[in-house]
Amino acid sequence: MSKSGNTNHSETLVQSALSEAIGSAPPSAGKFKIRVNSLIPDRPTTFDTFIMINGRMVLYLRAGDKLSGNKIAHLQRADVFYVPDEQRAFFKRYIFDRMNEAELDVKTKANVLRESSMTLAEEIFEKEDVNEALADSKELITNFVEFMEQEPAAMSHLVGLSSHDFYTYNHSLDVAIYSLGLGQVAGYSGDDLQELGRGALFHDIGKRHVKAEIICKQGPLDDVEWAQMQKHPQYGLKVLNEHGASEAMKACCFEHHESFLGNGYPQQLPGNEIHPMARIVAITDTYDALTTKRSYNEPMSPIAAVEFLSSKLAAKYDPNLLRALNSILFKIKPAV
Repeated sequence: MSKSGNTNHSETLVQSALSEAIGSAPPSAGKFKIRVNSLIPDRPTTFDTFIMINGRMVLYLRAGDKLSGNKIAHLQRADVFYVPDEQRAFFKRYIFDRMNEAELDVKTKANVLRESSMTLAEEIFEKEDVNEALADSKELITNFVEFMEQEPAAMSHLVGLSSHDFYTYNHSLDVAIYSLGLGQVAGYSGDDLQELGRGALFHDIGKRHVKAEIICKQGPLDDVEWAQMQKHPQYGLKVLNEHGASEAMKACCFEHHESFLGNGYPQQLPGNEIHPMARIVAITDTYDALTTKRSYNEPMSPIAAVEFLSSKLAAKYDPNLLRALNSILFKIKPAV
């Protein structure tokens, strides 16, 4: 999207939404975060959980303790617990067991997977070692691919679970989830689906090299700031080139702001030259922006966002993928 004096209202809305991202502090030393909603009511934990009170870690639950549904609901404002690093395997096993628990419905499992993955995504984006982050992303994406394969209704519930927050890792994880769903409908499977998911997860990695005051700005960017923001695909490509990422992942990063109209950035590619996976990420990136709350804009519902993409912005995207997105719409209606 180019920023100019005659940019229409629809494109301004999307530009502003895509430009806003907020970082977060790294986990406390020796412990990792888990979100409260990763826990299922009345299921014993297999790990110790701590909370932060006045800058100090306080033991909240011992391994084997459990929380009631009312208690979990009450704690949602705090949002996170902390678990000792040495108990990470116990937490992973707890999530694995919940995902394979016959008594839990698909919607609950989708929520557990997304909530538990959110903190992993945060860790990935806080890592200075990009090679380690790329390696960790394989496990995260594999979990979603396997869930989608096991549960045909998984995507309809995952799409309806957006947190409506625009932290960088929230946005990147949601774009990865939506890209997996759209990619699956478009015919991707196996290793190709994995690469699409990982490419979507790292599509904004170049924002590491954009000034923090631009990344954190509340509201639309001015012309100078927008010129800086538009460099994040080049920055991201440089990072991924340096760390041996696949061509597909690099394309998702470098080309996700290209437009079928040929007026995207950074290369102004015509539609037929945009990498097929980048075309998917372009749509899901915008979809997440439209369905996420901003300081200056209320989020659209999933249905309204799909309709907006298919009407106001249709010329910017691969028409076949927009039709595929509309097919997903009918699946998500019961879940939203």
